[in-house]
Amino acid sequence: MDKPRYLFPSDYMADPSANVFNGRLYVYPSHDWDSGECFDDDGGHFQMKDYHVLSWDDIEKDEATDHGVILDVNDVPWAEKQLWDNDVVEKDGKYYLIFSAKDYNGEFHLGVAVADSPEGPFKAEPLPIRGANSIDPSVFKDDDGEIYCYFGGLWGGQLQWHSALHPPYAPVGCKAGEPAPEGMIEIGHAPDRKTLMFAPADAPALPSFVARMSDDVKQFVEAPRPVVILDENGKPLKVSDPHRFFEASWMHKMNGKYYLSYSTGDSHYLCYAIGDNPYGPFTYQGVILEPVVGWTTHHSIVQYKGKWYLFHHDCVPSNDTTWLRSLKVMELDVDENGVIHTMKSE
Repeated sequence: MDKPRYLFPSDYMADPSANVFNGRLYVYPSHDWDSGECFDDDGGHFQMKDYHVLSWDDIEKDEATDHGVILDVNDVPWAEKQLWDNDVVEKDGKYYLIFSAKDYNGEFHLGVAVADSPEGPFKAEPLPIRGANSIDPSVFKDDDGEIYCYFGGLWGGQLQWHSALHPPYAPVGCKAGEPAPEGMIEIGHAPDRKTLMFAPADAPALPSFVARMSDDVKQFVEAPRPVVILDENGKPLKVSDPHRFFEASWMHKMNGKYYLSYSTGDSHYLCYAIGDNPYGPFTYQGVILEPVVGWTTHHSIVQYKGKWYLFHHDCVPSNDTTWLRSLKVMELDVDENGVIHTMKSE
């Protein structure tokens, strides 16, 4: 593949979750639109209200097949708004859409919707997944058939509401507009939606979570575990590290190793870390993609017809309107040793 390619120029879509089902490549994106909501640090300008699924036989040449709306927020009993990132996994001939949305109390949760085919439509379960309180699910099916859900996002994704910094560190709060405490870094709003939370710059970064899913792929069978990313010395990445986790987990497996990739949020990188099992810990390896046009960067990685591809989005077509994003694909620059080299989206 010579250069990155926009995948669906006729509409704004983002957060692509790529999967191969029955020999065909499917992408499950979020669906951007201009809701008129003002920009804010909690993502209130991202008011996505439905999901489509797109598919291709030849990802490098074919136009996308749009299979239409597969789930609408009005068809999710517990959700009020903001259908953010999602992912799909297959088990025993059924397809499970794991998605994030905000309930009527203003809190994000993960939900499940089920279909008989990857094209949907999907029917939502009446209640969200217990213990899945944030955004950005990535659903990984291991070689033994076990299914794991990785999830979490800071700031508007509310991960900081459900995470504990390792002792002796603890977050402190300030009202919006007050100066940040010296030596502290903002980690998002507190649950009161009025107070900003800060953590010491040298504290371990807040991690995402992972949990193994039940046989019916509708609940977790264990309490979510923190996904710890270590530096080259075996220490957790710090809050101040520009390569620490922020949101957009993705898991793929290559050469028997587990590759956790993620977005760093306000430093705008896609990075990756490698572990020996689905729970980690994972050791930081490097940057996959340099910052793109637009505030967010969000991706997936999949092997299709012998090649590895990176799916992502940017805001070039919308002239840097950060809530109107466009899907892109490029071939992943990975060598025979499994090292992913830093790329730039042209």
